[in-house]
Amino acid sequence: MIRWITQRWTLWVGILVLIYMFVPIYYVVRLSFDQSGGRLDYDLNGTFTTEYWRAALQPGEMRDAVVNSLLIGLAATVVATILGTLLSFALARYRFRGRAPLNLLIFLPMATPEVVMGSSLLALFISAGIPLGFVTVLIAHILFCVSFVVVTVKARLAGMDPRLEEAAMDLYASERQTFLRVTLPLVAPGILAAALLSFSLSFDDFIITNFNTSSTFATFPMFVWGSSLRGIPREVNVVGTVMFLVAFLIVAVGEFLSWRRRAAQRAALRAG
Repeated sequence: MIRWITQRWTLWVGILVLIYMFVPIYYVVRLSFDQSGGRLDYDLNGTFTTEYWRAALQPGEMRDAVVNSLLIGLAATVVATILGTLLSFALARYRFRGRAPLNLLIFLPMATPEVVMGSSLLALFISAGIPLGFVTVLIAHILFCVSFVVVTVKARLAGMDPRLEEAAMDLYASERQTFLRVTLPLVAPGILAAALLSFSLSFDDFIITNFNTSSTFATFPMFVWGSSLRGIPREVNVVGTVMFLVAFLIVAVGEFLSWRRRAAQRAALRAG
């Protein structure tokens, strides 16, 4: 028995890590369906209810904050993914003057503490006379999301076999056809992963947003922080549950499509 356990210790460690990660998620999901005794009551009372799910859909401060976070996250993700992908191709495929310093500068927003970045951006916006609000928050989110996109897509490009593109061009494919039919499909998983990471970072950010927003524009993390003094409403757990389910669904669909593609490849090899 001991030998069987020691031979599979990595499996048990992985299971323990997953349990450690999913226990808080379990409580978030459970609290979204559990009847509360008051705003400061976070105990599990065992009474099932869906009133918090209905209340989360009603107009109010929390729904406005969620909508603001979604708008900022989607806009920042689209812009950062486009800019970061183009920059990744430039850094991975071309040699130009200043390439090494640019690689270093890309990592600075990731390594810089958020307090420093948030206060620096605040000073920049004030000196430039830009009013704080939606625009300044969006610019700030794009700035720190671009670095994560570049790192993710560049890693995908570094692991791609260049002989695939060479083979396509040997078969008389033009550069445009090679890019659209060979390069882009191979890099697409990295671009999608970078986009999902950017959205998660943007939706979750509090420190940089708090520095660069106005008193009339609040995102979901700012709403949670502001509600913590008087009691976080149970509807917050509903938003957390929905975000977790959406992320889980995206990953599950991606794994299913990958499994189908591998199964089709194995079937083709057996048929050949």
